Amino acid sequence: MNLPNKLTLFRVFLIPVFVVFVLYPQIPYNFVWAFLVFVAAALTDRWDGKIARSRNLITNFGKFLDPLADKMLVISALVCFLQLGFADVWCVLIIIARELMVTSIRLLALESGGTVIAANKWGKAKTVSQMITIIFILFFKNLRQIFMFTGGTALITSIGNVLLWIATALTVISGGIYLKENIHLINAAK
Repeated sequence: MNLPNKLTLFRVFLIPVFVVFVLYPQIPYNFVWAFLVFVAAALTDRWDGKIARSRNLITNFGKFLDPLADKMLVISALVCFLQLGFADVWCVLIIIARELMVTSIRLLALESGGTVIAANKWGKAKTVSQMITIIFILFFKNLRQIFMFTGGTALITSIGNVLLWIATALTVISGGIYLKENIHLINAAK
């Protein structure tokens, strides 16, 4: 297994660690730890692709697992945020629905011709916007936790919601483009 794929698997391993830190306030500075773990996981997303392209280590396994690991990380964070009241249920449902649709199309492509569909620029933009939103929310939860910062809560919540809706809009756009580009797979499966 090459280094980019190991980094992707490491990102998958970090997901339950992240979830434990977010959901257990009994852990001292749980949001600080959650923030650090999420940032580390997000960085592996950047590094695995960069290394794979620069060293010509792109594999079908990596093309399939990398976006799946991203989806698992983002959905885990958003479901945790939903439970804690940090995210709008409609945003989370739309994002999860898009991710299920894209994953289903990827599976159809694999089944019909053994083709692995890599993420396009819209999918990458969607992922970056989602991760920035999650990092923003975690960052301000850190400020509150470390410095007992209580001011500006309404403003921070509003900015977090706006970022989440922007990420959701990019999710819908990228999903629509993905569906349009791959509708032939769905038609062939009928």
